[in-house]
Amino acid sequence: MTSRKVLLILFFVPSAISFLRLFRIMAATTAASSPPPSTIPPPTPGLPLQCSCTPCVTSARLSPLESPSIPRRSGISSNTATGVLNQEELRLLSSIISLRAPCNLLFFGLRPQLLALSALNAGGRTVFLDDGVRNLRAAAQPPKSQSVQVYKVRYNDTAGRAYDMLRRARSDPACALEAAAGDLRSSACPLALSWLPDEVHQRCWHVIVVDGPSGDRAEAPGRMATIYSAGVMARAGERAAEVLVHDVDRTVEKWYSWEYLCNENLASAKGKLWHFRIPGGNSKFSGFCSDSKVDII
Repeated sequence: MTSRKVLLILFFVPSAISFLRLFRIMAATTAASSPPPSTIPPPTPGLPLQCSCTPCVTSARLSPLESPSIPRRSGISSNTATGVLNQEELRLLSSIISLRAPCNLLFFGLRPQLLALSALNAGGRTVFLDDGVRNLRAAAQPPKSQSVQVYKVRYNDTAGRAYDMLRRARSDPACALEAAAGDLRSSACPLALSWLPDEVHQRCWHVIVVDGPSGDRAEAPGRMATIYSAGVMARAGERAAEVLVHDVDRTVEKWYSWEYLCNENLASAKGKLWHFRIPGGNSKFSGFCSDSKVDII
């Protein structure tokens, strides 16, 4: 072996070792800095991604979260004004919409931050419902697309009535799931939003986001009816739908989410945003939830 070959070997061997070490360091750094994988399972191969009353979902079960403690006092636990979604909440919501798109996407509430998410549902149908003139103006103009609609609505029930409304709804046969049968228009339950635009009633919704009305004060419109109605609409399809509720640090949002969306359906959460995967098919259920109800006495 010539001295030249020896020199080449002495040069390349240490270089190769150094490169491997550098590669390992870079791989470890990337893994440490990368966000945790989404808790949303990938779509089932071959399942068509289209808008219909048979939502495009996987049958894989999501990892359940530890059941939160049940509140035992009435009233609103926080006077904090409704806040925007933080980055973790926005990432979770974006991932769910992206997974289900194109689909039928319904928002209770409107802000520029939510309006921007309609771009993720290209090819689907997106509807916003909001009661605030300020929100409608602040959101500017919706994208110039016939697939995005914004409706102004009005809610009559204030957040301060949440305790009494839930207690009455429990003893009112009209508020039972089987009475609603997926169609809010014919419901006599005080919590049913029977007066929503026809487009809302005529579609099966694959993703429903509850971030309105404000519900940030006892005298402000509360989210009791929007959460109840979301629970009914989500069960109208043949397969599962996604329902996300924001500001769950507040008692009203917790009460009604547990009552009509159910702990057993809680799939994932980030910050103040809870994600429920609601099984479809009203005929399979005798009630909203199979576990015990929230203690509001």
